[in-house]
Amino acid sequence: MFSSSKDNKLKLNRVATVIGQGTEIKGDITFIGGLHLDGTIKGNVTVESESEAMLSLSELGLIEGNVYVPRVILNGAVRGNVVATEHIELASNSKVNGDVKYKLMEMAVGAEVNGKLIHIEEAHPELAMDNVAPLNKADAKKVVTNAKKASNSAS
Repeated sequence: MFSSSKDNKLKLNRVATVIGQGTEIKGDITFIGGLHLDGTIKGNVTVESESEAMLSLSELGLIEGNVYVPRVILNGAVRGNVVATEHIELASNSKVNGDVKYKLMEMAVGAEVNGKLIHIEEAHPELAMDNVAPLNKADAKKVVTNAKKASNSAS
């Protein structure tokens, strides 16, 4: 009858878009909801003003560009910087060639980061964009602003 907040989070993290194996997209991607990637994206991956958005990258997936998404689950490769303003999970097959900025992180044995691990402090989430190669910094700032609004409304 009544849904719990846990149920609401599960609904928001459902995958709305799937990019399959063998598919290659050249250019930046902006999405809402959930995105699951088995293919390749040669461009930046950002969200469209939704603080509950999630990216799932399988062991078959590859991103050649920067990632600015609140919730990230990686089991594939990223050649670029990753900014996860809420949570990142680095599974055993994940490989990041770039810096990872995160608020909360889980890292499995076998995960690889060839760059810096930088914690985003709750008091200053706007600093997540500092020193990141900003191919699309305006969209990245939207992610931080929306994450900040969401954390303020949750309080």
